[in-house]
Amino acid sequence: MPIYTRTGDGGDTGLFGNRRVPKDHLRIEAYGTVDELNALVGLLRSEPLEADLDGQLMSIQHALFEVGADLATVGGRACLPRVEPAIVELERWIDASEAELPALRSFVLPGGSRTAALLHVLRTVARRAERRFWTLARERAPGPADEGVPEQIGVYLNRLSDLFFSWARRANRRAGLSDVPWHRAPP
Repeated sequence: MPIYTRTGDGGDTGLFGNRRVPKDHLRIEAYGTVDELNALVGLLRSEPLEADLDGQLMSIQHALFEVGADLATVGGRACLPRVEPAIVELERWIDASEAELPALRSFVLPGGSRTAALLHVLRTVARRAERRFWTLARERAPGPADEGVPEQIGVYLNRLSDLFFSWARRANRRAGLSDVPWHRAPP
């Protein structure tokens, strides 16, 4: 069986449950961005990483896959048993990471080590996924493809971007690099 179906050649796609929506539908934007984030987490995992970080990233990938599946399913809520405790876990990981870092006194520029730079990319894509999620949650049009989505997904994506920021700073610190503070250019 070929991977191509030709059913989307006219600009629409199917949600789980066989409902058809335009490919630029808010729901498709939301789960597509979550999928992009998951792919970028996979890219980071292809780098040489500490075993504990790799394991944590794999856990994040599994949660993101479930989030994406729920966003692709009208009324999807199957991810909640994973996402609700994962929010608490992300907060623990953030607290542990922050305990290794000096207090943040200014905005920092993305970059530093390769791992930190990739974590900053993850942070920005997680923020975009969060924005797409809240757009779907708040601005959905009436219709069967636009039933509500669990708000816990938005909370999870918010914590995830915070985690990636903290981990980026930690990656630089562990690599012996300082954060690069942002300075306003003189007028």
